[in-house]
Amino acid sequence: MMQATDLEFRKRWWFFGGICGVSYSFLFLDHVPAGARLADGLAAATHCSETAALHVVFGAAAAVMVVAALVRTWGSAYLGRLVVHDEAVHGEDLRADGPYRHVRNPLYFGNVLMSVAMSQIAPVIGCAVMIVGITVFCYRLIGREEATLEAEQGERYRAFMRAVPRLWPSIRARIPASGGAPDWINGLSAEAFFWSFALGLIGFAVSLNVLWVYGGLMFSPLLSWLAGLALPKRAL
Repeated sequence: MMQATDLEFRKRWWFFGGICGVSYSFLFLDHVPAGARLADGLAAATHCSETAALHVVFGAAAAVMVVAALVRTWGSAYLGRLVVHDEAVHGEDLRADGPYRHVRNPLYFGNVLMSVAMSQIAPVIGCAVMIVGITVFCYRLIGREEATLEAEQGERYRAFMRAVPRLWPSIRARIPASGGAPDWINGLSAEAFFWSFALGLIGFAVSLNVLWVYGGLMFSPLLSWLAGLALPKRAL
């Protein structure tokens, strides 16, 4: 499986941001977001107003974004903020509780869901670039992480790989719970970025004012920083 380089993994958040930035840059060429085109098709098919169709389409996008934030928060509650945001690959421990019983990489699954939701603000070509680009990059990161885990944990991790899907979750838990307890405050702190995006999309779906989206994007680093400050040191 293709693996990310050391630079890609260490600077993965910059790469994710770059993919999103390139996707939104296509708005200079095509000013109509993909979600607006979907709304036009919905309005024509159902004979509802264009405004109602916009609320439905971007409401669905906001719902997907909330699911993405929930999935990532669930996964991060078992890892902790420092592991989630660390530049190093952690292969010293195997998480086999919570979402990890359904999918080996719930955080990256959340990223793919995020790309589906946030890409609706980009034009059609930008939408495709974001979804494909983020999905491929997630697979590259997974390849690097899983190679490290397999090298450090051997057959234990190979058994986990055989039982649990890599990126697309199973509805049924594939392995028994190992007794780990989630730290929800830690999980929420780790995923402040995603919750900021979700709030921006929710505000846009309700108001159709794009300033909500810009606000969600611009304030996400500040919200993440504040969440890190608010988290007790012992919880890191």
